[in-house]
Amino acid sequence: MIEPRWRQMIAGLACMAAISSPQYVWTLFTPMLRTEFGVSAAALQVTFSLLIILQTLFSPVQGWIARHVPSRSLIMAGIVLTGLSWVAAAQAHSLTMLYLTYGVAGGIGTGTVYVGVVSLLMQWFPQRRGMAAGAAAAGYGMGAMLTTFPISHMLAGSGWRGTMTAFGALIAVAGIMAAWFLRTPDASEDIAENASGYPTSVAVKTPVFWVMFFMMATMATSGLMVTSQLAQIASDFKVAHLTVAGMAALPLAMTLDRVANGVTRPLFGWISDLMGRERTMALAFTLEAVALSCWLALAHHPVAFVLLSGVVFLGWGEIFSLFPATLTDIFGTRDAARNYGMLYIAQGVGAVLGGPLAAWLHQASDTWFPVFACAIGGDLLTALLAIALLRPMRRRFARRRDAQAVSGVGLPMRPA
Repeated sequence: MIEPRWRQMIAGLACMAAISSPQYVWTLFTPMLRTEFGVSAAALQVTFSLLIILQTLFSPVQGWIARHVPSRSLIMAGIVLTGLSWVAAAQAHSLTMLYLTYGVAGGIGTGTVYVGVVSLLMQWFPQRRGMAAGAAAAGYGMGAMLTTFPISHMLAGSGWRGTMTAFGALIAVAGIMAAWFLRTPDASEDIAENASGYPTSVAVKTPVFWVMFFMMATMATSGLMVTSQLAQIASDFKVAHLTVAGMAALPLAMTLDRVANGVTRPLFGWISDLMGRERTMALAFTLEAVALSCWLALAHHPVAFVLLSGVVFLGWGEIFSLFPATLTDIFGTRDAARNYGMLYIAQGVGAVLGGPLAAWLHQASDTWFPVFACAIGGDLLTALLAIALLRPMRRRFARRRDAQAVSGVGLPMRPA
């Protein structure tokens, strides 16, 4: 008999997998969309940036709604909106309509599901938040591996409009079936804990919050640069149409990326539960910098392109477990959904820097070297900040918090 919390984990992962394709297979659509609308790569990448920006900017509102609406209802609504965004995008005949459907509607829908599932699973696993947040994020990171090859094949046979329509409907149906099993832990559950901590209005006024915001935005930039423009990178390095072990290099790389992007989230979340959040951040962020450097040097070899792209995602995807777990460690569970919603906006900043601005820099310089150099430098800077700045700031904040709780002065961690 499966424990209730593990049933919730399975259902949550299925929901995340259902809504992962809009972000992680976008790059497969870009060649056809550029031809269809006759636009530059930078203009088209605005669609992807809108998806991520709306996913993140709306997340604080979603966090607030989650306090008043049952999690299952909220997550179901987000899944339906995500599926409809693809069905509507398939009917778009202008870039503006693509922005509004795929970008805006898709961003709000996927963000609603993402924040809702992460917050719910951290309630079910209060003693292992790193693992829970990582597992939830893994469902999102790995889900698209199930659709990468089918979408690639269907694009070749049915075009982008038929593909978006069919898979938009599939997103909605599969996601609703999974969300039906979700529920919030009640007082009778052994794992339930009192919601205590700082409200969002206090959290956003602390320096440690904004240090984490800067770090997450910097790390999101490098990962989203690769996610949004992998097809273009493969084309420029002349490996897009080559094969590895009888399979096309680009969809194979994307599938491996989804696996690595999923595995890294619970893996590094679990590691951080054991060895500390900041040490784990420094390790993972440095890994991505090294992987990006090697990838840039060897990307013209198809086998190296496929394998190293996976290592890049192994060093990037864990931000979606390490940052929410660290944030909840600092500010408690009282406003965990809204607090993470505010921090999640950092991914929207990364979407702008890693999407259209990276495409513009590549276009202006006619090479990927300056784009990769910025990403590698950002990774190394963030790894250093984790140890040299975030770690001592978090310790000082904890000491002040504990002193305030004992003395009754200031704003101690208190139940909602």
